[in-house]
Amino acid sequence: MTNSNIEMITGNPKKAINKLSLPIIASMFLIFANNIIDSIWVAGLGADALAALGYITPLFMVLVGFGNGIGAGGNSLISRYIGAEDKNSANNAAIHTGILSIIVSVVITIFFLTFQKQLLIIMGASSVLDHALEYGFIIFASTFAILMPPILGGAFRAEGDIKRATIPIAIAAVINMILDPIFIYTLHLGISGAALATALGPFISLLLMLYWIFVKKDTYLSYDFGDFHNDLKMYKDILVVGIPASLEQLILSALTIVVNFMLTIISGPVAVAVYTAGWRIISIGMLPAIGVGTAAISVAGVAFGAKKYENLRITARYAVKIALISSIIVCIFLFVFSSQIAYIFSYSKSSAQLEPLISNFLKLMCLFILYVPFGASAGNVFQGVGKGIISFVLTTFREFVLVLVFAYILGFVFNMGEFGIYCGMLLGGGIGSLIAYCAIELYIQKLIKKR
Repeated sequence: MTNSNIEMITGNPKKAINKLSLPIIASMFLIFANNIIDSIWVAGLGADALAALGYITPLFMVLVGFGNGIGAGGNSLISRYIGAEDKNSANNAAIHTGILSIIVSVVITIFFLTFQKQLLIIMGASSVLDHALEYGFIIFASTFAILMPPILGGAFRAEGDIKRATIPIAIAAVINMILDPIFIYTLHLGISGAALATALGPFISLLLMLYWIFVKKDTYLSYDFGDFHNDLKMYKDILVVGIPASLEQLILSALTIVVNFMLTIISGPVAVAVYTAGWRIISIGMLPAIGVGTAAISVAGVAFGAKKYENLRITARYAVKIALISSIIVCIFLFVFSSQIAYIFSYSKSSAQLEPLISNFLKLMCLFILYVPFGASAGNVFQGVGKGIISFVLTTFREFVLVLVFAYILGFVFNMGEFGIYCGMLLGGGIGSLIAYCAIELYIQKLIKKR
């Protein structure tokens, strides 16, 4: 039995990417806008509070990374079964994904609550440690609510139900935006209020997803445990994509940690605050490429499962094309309006000195957005076909080798300071992204030749 969502995702790859990517980009925009608004409200508490948020952000992104990673693993496996027209196995894969998500949530919660203080000290957050611990404890205690929505969303995307994959996550972001000023200033909870608002939104979105699955029961995939058959191979297949995808976010978070450390050595907390605020804006600029790439996981998985390798090539190339056009537009916008955007992080007297620094950061680092379509699309297509390890290796080489090496060389060896670190990030990211795209083209070409 199929429905319109399944017909869409198994049809023309270009149409499928268009229909899947737009809602994903919209929901991601709300998520990142939510992060920006967090920074805006916290900035009113002073530069120390904003810097504390900057130190917690990479650890928080590790949580998000695990959710997205396990979700990508489930998405990939379910999509391949749907492409192969094996609905029973697709149902079983969805249940296996849910079980893994519970296990991962428990382990991560225990780890971060136990070691967050040590991690923050290692990261160089000693000067703002109290603020960071205050914010981090609430976030890490809410790991289950933060992890589950993107994991369940991966299963919804696999069956082409993009509305149910994105609406709850968008609702979570809106709830956070509303509660931020109330908790932080009206209730005088300070940075703890920002954390509470961040945790409550995902919890409500999770309840909505569970209602659709277990109460309304009108999804294409069945989550009836009466049909569940424990299969260790399914766990392995999910983790083969899920773990590398999760570790990719860990690598990106580690990159942020190291960059924060470099900036702390060169200029102190002010440089970290500038990087924290500016990079969140750059992250929003990456959304078109990331959204298109996320959509490509499902489309690539279906094409691979059906052994339609020409559709796989179309998916990879079309994803890059659409993402690059969007990224160019965003880059121009950020460059032109950098001063106006920087002002939203420097509206208070305690943070007014940040405005010109953030503006200059945006004018330079907006170029980073132009490289993302190549690396993101290539990595997500590799995940879609079940080659998560290849995606992880490419991301690690790009972000944790090329970016950091060039950042260190230009920033410290050539004594170019903050400017050198940012130029090194641009150079390393550009080279690594192009290598990743060449890799996916070669892989697809081999598949076509073998067939």
